Amino acid sequence: MAISYILLFILSFISISRFLVISKAGAESELVADLLTLQSQSESGVIHLNDRTVSKFITSTKTPRPYSLLIFFDAIPLHDKSDLRLPVLVHDFALVASSFIANHNGSNTKLFFCDLEFRESQSSFKLFDVNSLPNIYLVGPDAESLKDDTDQMEQSGFTRLTESLVEFIESRTQLTVGPIHHSPIISKKQMVLIIGFLLIWSPFAARKIFAGETMFHNPRIWLSGAIFVYFFSVSGAMHIIIRKMPMFLMDREDPNKLIFFYQGTGVQLGLEGFMVGFLYTIVGLLLAVVTHVLVYVKDLKTKRIGMLFSVFVSFWAVKQVIFLDNWKTRYAIHGFWPSRWN
Repeated sequence: MAISYILLFILSFISISRFLVISKAGAESELVADLLTLQSQSESGVIHLNDRTVSKFITSTKTPRPYSLLIFFDAIPLHDKSDLRLPVLVHDFALVASSFIANHNGSNTKLFFCDLEFRESQSSFKLFDVNSLPNIYLVGPDAESLKDDTDQMEQSGFTRLTESLVEFIESRTQLTVGPIHHSPIISKKQMVLIIGFLLIWSPFAARKIFAGETMFHNPRIWLSGAIFVYFFSVSGAMHIIIRKMPMFLMDREDPNKLIFFYQGTGVQLGLEGFMVGFLYTIVGLLLAVVTHVLVYVKDLKTKRIGMLFSVFVSFWAVKQVIFLDNWKTRYAIHGFWPSRWN
């Protein structure tokens, strides 16, 4: 009799254990199915979370979870701050997410890309102890404390987010991201329209070219292009574009005052570069006038006036350039100019 009670107890324990395991597996599969549904509803595959879904998929679930969540922390009111580059980072994060999903044919259930917006999820920001942006956290299957058990991406990685994010994912999750699928600049429909337009327009273009009636046969176009290239090179425009330098800055001491010339080596604002380029272009154009125009003037008086005017304006422009260089670098060359120029 006692043996039958023991067998009954063992069978009951096994049945309850299997029921709990099946229930847990069913709950986990339901969570994964919900994540896949949210992922499919997003254009880029990035799941938009809030305080409620953070509780559903992270804080209210038991560990280990069958998935990891890579969360990008965002704040829409800060998108206009150029130093944070949040819109660019959002695009790069979505690019990595869509590439990861495409490389795994949308069947991966181990890693999901998510984002959190500050105005909608302030409680979740506090749980992660996020006080600054940009920020990316990886919530692993065993993470219980969102402050202590999660992996935070280093701030240095945001300078080249696409490559750094791939390295971060592969080193922390042991998953392979695969190649990044950059969106084409021109879509297939646009390409078809462009090719059709070129085919229709090509006979007319060929007739114009053989007749010498195109804009490239106009010497004024080449002259304007040469002046533009010269101005572009001497103004430091490439430096401004690469470094994304602003045209001007706000004065921290006086908010109503603008700074057009930044005093410091290695830094050049947009308007400052254009001013230097404008002065150099003046000198170049006056040199062209002297060597290609005034030499053909027959009136001696007009030629002399033109020469003197060109020399005077050229010296003035060069003096302004040297003054700006001296103001930025404090070189002593400005002190050698005669006092009447000061």
